[in-house]
Amino acid sequence: MSHNIVIIGGGAGGIATAASLLKRDASLNISIIEPQSEHYYQPGWTMVGGGIFSQAETARPMQSLIPSGVTWLQASVSSFQPEQNQVTLDNGETISYDVLVVSPGLQLDWGKVAGLEETLGKNGVTSNYRYDLAPYTWELVQNLKAGTALFTQPPMPIKCAGAPQKAMYLSGSHWAKTGELNNINISFYNAGPALFGVADYIPALMEYVKKYRASLEFSHNLIAVDGDKKIATFAGKDADGNDVTVEREFDMLHVCPPQSAPDFLKASPLANEAGWLDVDQGSLQHSQHKNIFGVGDCTSTPNAKTAGAVRQQAPIVAENIVRLLNSKALLSCYGGYGSCPLTVEHGKIVLAEFSYGGKVTPTFPTWFLNGLVPTRLAWFLKAKVLPYVYFNRMLKGKEWLAEPKD
Repeated sequence: MSHNIVIIGGGAGGIATAASLLKRDASLNISIIEPQSEHYYQPGWTMVGGGIFSQAETARPMQSLIPSGVTWLQASVSSFQPEQNQVTLDNGETISYDVLVVSPGLQLDWGKVAGLEETLGKNGVTSNYRYDLAPYTWELVQNLKAGTALFTQPPMPIKCAGAPQKAMYLSGSHWAKTGELNNINISFYNAGPALFGVADYIPALMEYVKKYRASLEFSHNLIAVDGDKKIATFAGKDADGNDVTVEREFDMLHVCPPQSAPDFLKASPLANEAGWLDVDQGSLQHSQHKNIFGVGDCTSTPNAKTAGAVRQQAPIVAENIVRLLNSKALLSCYGGYGSCPLTVEHGKIVLAEFSYGGKVTPTFPTWFLNGLVPTRLAWFLKAKVLPYVYFNRMLKGKEWLAEPKD
């Protein structure tokens, strides 16, 4: 079986790239390899955990989103043979391609935290990083009247780096509204050295850390959870830089799991030493195999792994594939854009937008929307506009504020 273009992954990156390709050339023969029958709007899961979205709002049947004319192969990739322009599926079938797009996302490494998998969804342990657990987060928030709530963030890279603290802010916002905040001790354990990777946004976020009386523990990484005893164990550093192990009792524990490239990609000849798809950060073309491109969380690009980044990347890859097929020079115009709507309370968001090097890169003029301060307009954008843009623009090849330019 041979296809002009084979896309690995039916998530945001895969579907958006397919739609953008067909926008440029409707004659292209495109296949998407994706094992899942449901497609998830993952940016909405934090809102589910905060009681704003329903779980059902974030899921659609995969078939309903595959662009018309694209073949959907419901299977998983097990290996790559780039020298032969082939991939092998988990059922042993070999698929040939002229151009390959790799966009399988990343994997959540729950097993790297001892005891975590066994207690997820019970004993007060939850995570907005899983579709089935986000409603449990909201259940825990509503039921906690007093006690200790812990929120964790592992070492980078992770998808949506702001999501771990969004869970904390939305929980704190609810407890403040219900008058229970004074009875709840909130702690945020971050394996990194700072609250957020782009320093410009930290002052606005710190106002809400203070409002919710949250303690910040940096350079502390969750390594074990005892669900029955409700104890979380962290590996960290003391004030003198010595290694320490800290145990904390909890009533609620929201975990952001460690994350990495999918195992089948790590083991492939397409990966760099860290396991990520080795691509040029401007063109998103593979460093060695010129008919392979990457989109989204699986790539080696040093940007934030967000849906906003995918919205910018997919049209660039589509444009470059069409140029490649027509023997034209490629664009090298992806500047590392990523966006993170940091939900700091019910009704207000800090709209963080940035590019390579942590440069603040606002989409809108500051007189209309100042992303450095929390606003209700940014909340409206996150809660109402972006889900519509995702399903009705981005996944349909309508490149809202994302058309690639030389």
